[in-house]
Amino acid sequence: MIKTIVIIYLLVNIAGFFLMKVDKEKAKRNQYRISEKTLWLVAFLSGAAGMTLGMNTFRHKTKHLQFKFGLPSLALLEAGLILYLIIQLS
Repeated sequence: MIKTIVIIYLLVNIAGFFLMKVDKEKAKRNQYRISEKTLWLVAFLSGAAGMTLGMNTFRHKTKHLQFKFGLPSLALLEAGLILYLIIQLS
């Protein structure tokens, strides 16, 4: 069970990282973008850490305060929750 939780957590964060990359590339090309609603949905589904890393790596959404402060805060919260679940299931 613990392995499953960790694998899902990692996969969602990898997806979040690449979503930020794809959205940044679309922004550069003036193409149809990934909605902020979708980005936040992935973040709330435990992808905030990957999205925070993607935001800083690709310098994407860094001027939006809700992303600049919200994603790292949510990432810490999610990491704490994952650690709590792992400890409880051990």
